[in-house]
Amino acid sequence: MDECKNILFVCVENAGRSQMAEAFFKKYAKNQFNVISAGTSPSSNLNPVVVTVMAEIGINLQKQQPQLLSSDMIEDSNKTINMGCMDKNSCPSLFVKDVDDWNIEDPKGKSIDDVRKIRDQIKTNVLNLLYSLESDN
Repeated sequence: MDECKNILFVCVENAGRSQMAEAFFKKYAKNQFNVISAGTSPSSNLNPVVVTVMAEIGINLQKQQPQLLSSDMIEDSNKTINMGCMDKNSCPSLFVKDVDDWNIEDPKGKSIDDVRKIRDQIKTNVLNLLYSLESDN
């Protein structure tokens, strides 16, 4: 691969789903891509249950911070993934063209068991995305 592709994961708060997707992508892509996550209305901190369920599988999110989605992030992205929208007014797919929507449930307010299921679904989706990106090259 000549040029590193930019992958962008977006959601509303950037406190759970998109952070998990970014972490899985970094783990499994092995620096073949640049990856970032952001939110249209970022939270001040990551969801603590998300941090816990990722730590259970050896991924440390302690130093991650939610960040605001910028127009530069969108423009520089080769592939943008929307994690799913519960808040229709600040849904990233309203602002981003050519976005893939994974429609993943928001872990906010969910039990730890439910968040583990969301985590595992995101991992599967990330591995499938990586497979499709690698087979495009």
